[in-house]
Amino acid sequence: MDTLTRTDYQFPGQTGVYHGKVRDVYSIGEDKLVMIATDRISAFDVVLPKGIPYKGQVLNQIASKFLDATADIVPNWKQASPDPMVTVGVRCEPFKVEMVIRGYITGSAWREYCKGARTLCGISLPEGLRENQRFETPLITPTTKADQGHDENISKEEIISQGLVSREEYEQLEKYTYALFKRGTEMAAEKGLILVDTKYEFGKKDGTIYLIDEIHTPDSSRYFYSEGYEERFARGEEQRQLSKEFVRKWLMENGFQGQAGQQVPEMTDAYCESVSERYIELYEKIVGEKFVKADAADLAARIERQIMEYLKL
Repeated sequence: MDTLTRTDYQFPGQTGVYHGKVRDVYSIGEDKLVMIATDRISAFDVVLPKGIPYKGQVLNQIASKFLDATADIVPNWKQASPDPMVTVGVRCEPFKVEMVIRGYITGSAWREYCKGARTLCGISLPEGLRENQRFETPLITPTTKADQGHDENISKEEIISQGLVSREEYEQLEKYTYALFKRGTEMAAEKGLILVDTKYEFGKKDGTIYLIDEIHTPDSSRYFYSEGYEERFARGEEQRQLSKEFVRKWLMENGFQGQAGQQVPEMTDAYCESVSERYIELYEKIVGEKFVKADAADLAARIERQIMEYLKL
């Protein structure tokens, strides 16, 4: 099946391009960005060798819907979505931190806890926590935003003392983060899901803070199914979840965690198709609408055409 794993466009007024792990971002003039959600997939900060059919469309359309649904909380960068895999919006100066918020202890936080860590980003954790246990109140556990390699956990006070973000602005980012997570939690609950954890990125333009990048997608968030959560937790069983964690677990089971000398296991067409189905399942579950597959016959040409038509407006 056709997937989009790389782009190399030249748009009118283009002033730069940034190829991220899964998104390609084109700068148009001084104040506009064209963000293309490719079908690349990454885990452990490594881009895996094969694309996932419709993944870019899933991510872009979920993010687009949640940006619209949270615009009353914080201004966001989105101006238009001219193609199912594309968002065009305001170019901001990104803050050099990502705001990670956790409602439950799972994933990397749980792995660190199992190793004996009892502080996370400067926050003390009690003894006796169990995997997938809900925190009394959500924890904000920020990371540095690395251009290359791994993002690193960092505390609020370290962020402020290093001058990454001023105290006043960081506290505003915290308020936005809690409010966005609350809205995302409520919207997930309506669909029978638990928003377990997620991350938000913010930027600034003309003195105004904007929410940027994606929001509440399976790449940036983790969801559990509400039904059966308590029973599974009581029995110490794995939760049914919709997130990218299942890809990380598959890689770990096959001896890969992004470390030197490790080889990515073979991604068969059948495996890639199964991952695609999981992404589509999350879309339909969280959005509450059937996923409509866009024509994928010539993705690169379709996207270029749609963007060019938009830029002419």
